[in-house]
Amino acid sequence: MAKYLLLKHYRGAPAAVNDVPMDRWTPEEISAHVKYMEDFGARLEETGELVDVQALSSEGTFVRYDGEGRPPVTDGPFAETKDLIAGWYVIDVDSYERALELAGELSAAPGAGGRPIHEWLELRPFLGTQPTITE
Repeated sequence: MAKYLLLKHYRGAPAAVNDVPMDRWTPEEISAHVKYMEDFGARLEETGELVDVQALSSEGTFVRYDGEGRPPVTDGPFAETKDLIAGWYVIDVDSYERALELAGELSAAPGAGGRPIHEWLELRPFLGTQPTITE
């Protein structure tokens, strides 16, 4: 088994096919999207492939150490970056191909008009985990 991180982005990734910002979706469209995500997570939990899933707010602060006895330096309240993480799934799967398959399925979550978003997801293996590519 190998662990992978499936990252969802608020922005910074290539544009999705159905690229309507969530703040312009109807309440029904948002509910359908959230239900898809919950159902996806439940299926992974049933197969034993789900390790963790979290959604994040678009707000955040960068913090860094500024020397002994000095308070941390902050930059915010909003991160100054084009790339903000919306949330993630941590999966533990048998192969790289399975990780790709699940990322593709997650990319099909419904969005505006009930159509699949076809969003880009970032798939990253945990450090020390080499992708298992079967031929």
